[in-house]
Amino acid sequence: MLITLEGIDGSGKSTLHEALQKLLFDLEPVFTREPGATWVGDSVRRAVAEQIDPVTEATLFVADHAAHLAKVVRPSLAEGRLVISDRYSDSRYAYQSVTLQGIVPDPEGWLRAMHNGWTIIPDKTFLCVLPVDTALTRLKPDSQREHFEKRETLERVQNNYLTFARNEPSRFVIVDAMLSPVTVAKFVADAIRADWDAGKKKRKSRKK
Repeated sequence: MLITLEGIDGSGKSTLHEALQKLLFDLEPVFTREPGATWVGDSVRRAVAEQIDPVTEATLFVADHAAHLAKVVRPSLAEGRLVISDRYSDSRYAYQSVTLQGIVPDPEGWLRAMHNGWTIIPDKTFLCVLPVDTALTRLKPDSQREHFEKRETLERVQNNYLTFARNEPSRFVIVDAMLSPVTVAKFVADAIRADWDAGKKKRKSRKK
């Protein structure tokens, strides 16, 4: 089962990812992230830091996703493992469709087409949502932020995420990121555990 954690920068998503490692340790999940699970992630981070052109940045993100699937996600799922990823393809659709605006026609459609046929759609995606102003207070000072951490970008990114959630209500679970980290982590951990247990029962019934 593939679980992904999404949300704008400052939403507490990475804190949640860390907390789940303790709350779900008995399930022995594979905890991973994008970018950074493979060496390709280093190229992505360099591209972001150097503010290289948006098309190059976007295609590097896609390359990182492909490597992540090949080296981590697919092998783990093939072993029947629970995989929990801090960011995944939805981050691409939400963020890069903003940075590519005016550069390629229909940026989101272009990005989804690049993933079509080989990516794996998550079984469940937990989307951390909070006011952008609150998220900004959790980030570095404005002069030290990455280009996609600006207020106007984050507002558009969060709107993209919410549109995705409306379009796929069975996959997305909206999480109130204004709640305490402990409350959020327990809610998400309990939901993942319930889905994992339900999946185990289904797998056992198929074997009979």
